[in-house]
Amino acid sequence: MNRHAANTDHPRHNLTRPQRKAELIAALEQQRIDLLVESERWQRASSSLDAGWQRLARYRSVLYLGGGALLLSSARRPKSLLRVAKRVAASGLLLSRARRLLRLIR
Repeated sequence: MNRHAANTDHPRHNLTRPQRKAELIAALEQQRIDLLVESERWQRASSSLDAGWQRLARYRSVLYLGGGALLLSSARRPKSLLRVAKRVAASGLLLSRARRLLRLIR
């Protein structure tokens, strides 16, 4: 059987060219609507990430200075970097748990 042979049983082959064009335009319009809806949903879902990124961007120069100072001090004493990293991680964990506890108390 020739796979390129016209299949006249398929409903789309029975349509005239203007009907087929109208069908394709309608499908495109539906895809545009779906894309707009999903785009809005994506923006709502990522809004908290965007806000966090904007907050970090505000303090970019301070973060660069802190990172540079940390790099210089760790180049002179590498073991101190590990100690500082542990303290930062413990402080971050403590802070997040304190926030969660405050939310539960309120």
